[in-house]
Amino acid sequence: MTLNVDELLKTEHRDIPFSYNDKDSILYALGVSLGESLEDAKSLRFLYENHGGVATVPTMASVLVPDMFPPDLGWDYAKVLHLDQRLQLFRPLPAGAALMINKRISEIYDRGSGRGAYVLFEAEGRLAKDDTVIFSLGSTIYARGDGGCGAPKGKGPLPHKTPSREPDLSCDIPTSEQQALLYRLNGDWNPLHADPAVARAAGFEKPILHGLCSYGIACHAILKTICDYDPTLISEFNARFSAPVLPGDTITTEMWQDGNEISFQCAVKERDTVVIKNGKCVLRA
Repeated sequence: MTLNVDELLKTEHRDIPFSYNDKDSILYALGVSLGESLEDAKSLRFLYENHGGVATVPTMASVLVPDMFPPDLGWDYAKVLHLDQRLQLFRPLPAGAALMINKRISEIYDRGSGRGAYVLFEAEGRLAKDDTVIFSLGSTIYARGDGGCGAPKGKGPLPHKTPSREPDLSCDIPTSEQQALLYRLNGDWNPLHADPAVARAAGFEKPILHGLCSYGIACHAILKTICDYDPTLISEFNARFSAPVLPGDTITTEMWQDGNEISFQCAVKERDTVVIKNGKCVLRA
């Protein structure tokens, strides 16, 4: 079985109903390591409703599209890697809402036989009550087993360029040994993140952290370090994944601020390994 390029590019799913509530927003916040100190009232807003209502981590939008990467597209799902994640927020994400979701495969690029293919996904979330667009998402998936599928050649979105100077700011956020088990409750049930036998078969010493969890932790770091925990400041959040994180690792986010544009990259402190690169966060003017 292989990717049916023409059929996939013609397929679009519109007006998928999806609802979430403040409990889901709190669960997401815990999954990306909020709650380090209950004495920090600003961070507690993401976890506790009696501080003026629950605040929402902007990158939670990345888990609000049901079945974003279906396993039954005809690709070799065991060889699929998430390369990048892109997010635009047109208004702050509410703590709970009824949404209508549109999603589609926007592009497929063939790298050649034995070299895989890039599959680009897009999604949009709108408020069901008035059709207001809240967010749009983009993702590039590297289908390593699907080269030679017949799609045009291409590379996908160009990565954001990280400044060459030393970072302006840095933030360490530890993860727990249970981090992947907690984060998977947001809807990604891939056993790679929970089952040691599955992880070893894939070449890892133990279950790895979800890439989107690391992405959310990078957002947590910027909220904490630059935004004073104000999630309404973030309007765009893009990143490329470069290496896996193991639960229990400490993620160091380095940041370069140029006006309302923040460049960032993340590394595992214990192994000095870059796990997210070419990050770009845009603050509302």
